[in-house]
Amino acid sequence: MKRDYLIKPVINESYKQISYGSGVYLYDKDGKKYLDGSSGAVTCSLGHGVKEIIKAMNKQAEKVSFVYRSQFTTEPAEKLAETIAKLAPADLNWTFFVNSGSEATETAMKIAIQYWQERGQYRKTKILSRWMSYHGITIGALSLSGHTDRRYRFVPLLDENPVISPPYCYRCPYNESFPSCGLQCANELERAIKRIGKDHIAAFIAEPIVGAAGAAITPPDGYYEKIREVCDRHEVLFIADEVMTGIARTGKMFAIEHWNTRPDMIVLGKGLTAGYTPLAATVVSDRVMEPILSGSKQIMSGHTYSANPQSAATAQAVLDYMKDYSLTEAAREKGKYLLNKLQHLQTSSNMIGDIRGKGLLIGIEFISNFKNKQPFNKQMNVTNMIVKQAQLNGLLIYPSAAGIEGDSGDAVLIAPPLTITELEMDELVSLFKKTIKEIENQFGISS
Repeated sequence: MKRDYLIKPVINESYKQISYGSGVYLYDKDGKKYLDGSSGAVTCSLGHGVKEIIKAMNKQAEKVSFVYRSQFTTEPAEKLAETIAKLAPADLNWTFFVNSGSEATETAMKIAIQYWQERGQYRKTKILSRWMSYHGITIGALSLSGHTDRRYRFVPLLDENPVISPPYCYRCPYNESFPSCGLQCANELERAIKRIGKDHIAAFIAEPIVGAAGAAITPPDGYYEKIREVCDRHEVLFIADEVMTGIARTGKMFAIEHWNTRPDMIVLGKGLTAGYTPLAATVVSDRVMEPILSGSKQIMSGHTYSANPQSAATAQAVLDYMKDYSLTEAAREKGKYLLNKLQHLQTSSNMIGDIRGKGLLIGIEFISNFKNKQPFNKQMNVTNMIVKQAQLNGLLIYPSAAGIEGDSGDAVLIAPPLTITELEMDELVSLFKKTIKEIENQFGISS
């Protein structure tokens, strides 16, 4: 047997090799077709093999693919930063380019702390976050992440940044319901700030819609308005982690725009280049940049490939394509169609407990008992069973977390490319229905 040289997600497990992609489909070396119902890791938002993007990549490669940002700037990087400034809300006019969402999160952390240092407030060094969140796999970003399974091995290395509950209406941590709850989950931030002391807190970070750690947990109306008000009152910056939700995925260019709220920084990744090349970004407001511009004039962060011209040109082509084909509006309308189809499927299922999300970011949570929303036993690993069965059926979906504290429930994300057609969405739902019925039959719970 031929040995492995590549460290895969599960070492020495047999993985199918993908040969090529076209539109919303991937094809393995054996010719099997897979409908990419999760855009990979909620990344490939334009689908595969888009000629306009490939042409832009080739054109830039013929010019220059790398320069070091400490020595030069480039037209693609300058143009992309300007494009993002025009798309971003309020005064978010400055962009720092990196390679991954984890790096973008850590850059935002550093900028938040530096902002207060430049203002002479050196004690404000702590970044607060929520449980049931995921902000990246590097140590700083993982410290912010309230994803218990991903934290577990590295707890001795991590700071204790998650301090408040998620806005998880399906399993309200206060056993309340909206709107009579009075947004207690948002008020919890104020209590956390008072306990720690605002003089120690630089920023609060949150995913506008929770992704991998909560299967599209979507806060109720007024939640982020309350978060913003609390942050302002206690002089705490607000960072919106839009690595998964940004760039049209939810039917808005940035998911935070679903609420009447302006963040101080936005973290981007994934959909920024739609998977065609690595690139992420930290977008910073004028008000945060102001003391830095009048002080050190330097952001203390950077990576070898930061502001890479090849990646910047690719991202610009992606944003141009989205504008040309009105994909933000398309995500909103297609999301309504797909959500409706999935909710109809829910009525005939014995294990779909909740369906939530916005645009083409839809989370599905599974339960074993409808009366008390009881999750399946964790040892059953139901999420993995569903994901694997779907792949056997030719459908790719993304594993997520759910349940109390996010460590005892099962869920998946359905987030196809924004270019998916109505016919392809029908196929997606049909394959997903087939998968769920097969799992229900295995458990002996089919109707």
